[in-house]
Amino acid sequence: MVSTDVSITKKENIEWAKKVVAQIVKKEAKVAVRSKDKFPYTAVDGVFDDQTSKNPCWWTNGFFGGILWQLYGLLEKDPILAEDLDVANEYKNIFKEVAMHQEEKLDCNFMDYYGMDHDCGFKWLLTAHASELLTGSSKSHNRVMLAANSLAGRFNPNGNFIRAWNDKTGEKAGVVIIDCMMNLPLLYIASEEDKDPRFAAVAKCQADTTMDWMIREDGSAYHIGVFDPEDGDLIDEPGGQGFGPGSAWSRGQGWGLYGFTLSYMHTGCEEYLEFATEMAEYFCSHIPSDCRIPVDFKQPKDVDYTDSCAASIAASGLLLLSRELRKFDDKKAVSPISQAEYKSDKYEEIAFKLIKYLIENDSDLDEEHDNILKSCTASYHDKEHEFPIIYGDYYLIEALLRYIGEETFLW
Repeated sequence: MVSTDVSITKKENIEWAKKVVAQIVKKEAKVAVRSKDKFPYTAVDGVFDDQTSKNPCWWTNGFFGGILWQLYGLLEKDPILAEDLDVANEYKNIFKEVAMHQEEKLDCNFMDYYGMDHDCGFKWLLTAHASELLTGSSKSHNRVMLAANSLAGRFNPNGNFIRAWNDKTGEKAGVVIIDCMMNLPLLYIASEEDKDPRFAAVAKCQADTTMDWMIREDGSAYHIGVFDPEDGDLIDEPGGQGFGPGSAWSRGQGWGLYGFTLSYMHTGCEEYLEFATEMAEYFCSHIPSDCRIPVDFKQPKDVDYTDSCAASIAASGLLLLSRELRKFDDKKAVSPISQAEYKSDKYEEIAFKLIKYLIENDSDLDEEHDNILKSCTASYHDKEHEFPIIYGDYYLIEALLRYIGEETFLW
């Protein structure tokens, strides 16, 4: 039987992606050696900065370790993607050694109360949880549980939410942000590993509050919800890192579609899958024809800020959502999830287009340069736009590995 055009294209796409991954493996082996003592956030002229002294509790300090564990796991399964077996073993040793060092460096966070926040998942899922999965480390398990306890301790039962940011005045005591959806797997995993339902219960409360108050009818998301910490009433929904109130910050949209998919996977709650799909529909329907993702889907037409982080996060999230929809039994579905198989194919195709755009138009694969992505933006109203950011690199690598079926699932 002759293969269809679709299957031929998919095979070609996978082969292309494998070649890119092989390049990244070689590059990151050198980057790991150069940057082993750093907590990278951005890069200047191809050289990573270091948050170790400046901000050791910064929320992005787990992503470099996550990159290294993903590549270590890849070479454990498929060493052929390195030049030969000896080279694969050399790279694996480098990735493991530096990743473990990154994890140990994060320990200082546990002794800084105001350095612990809602981003515990970003820090310890990609470091300690990865290490526990790939090496069986009991020390790493201990770190996972310490981080999960800290995250669960931020729960406010007055409004059923997890507090986001810290301050000593109480002004931020009721702040909830869409980003927290990506940190909830730390709680689900803690419940699974310690057979303790408390953690998952907190995670579900946060997911439900986000679903009820922070997602609009059109599937777009607020970045921030401000609740009264005493009675749980919603007070405000400011613009946050997007253009303004009522706008649609693209990275937040990515956090949401990915995060609700993860909550569905951990709980089986179909309503979470519905919301993931609605958020994915909004994101996909607003992708420009050139796949260059704006910082905010509602930013003024004369503003051209782009965020490749949003593209890489969405690409990885869409691939995961595609996979879950493909497994979904539509006979059990509630009505908003329709055409699951069609949407699965669509999301996979769009994710690949985003990946290919990023590699061909916004990536630096030079082995002497530390960063990969070049045009990321942290916030619409920042003075600086379109520069390297470490989590963009992580999600791009994760998306590539997910596309070729070689990821280590850390969420």
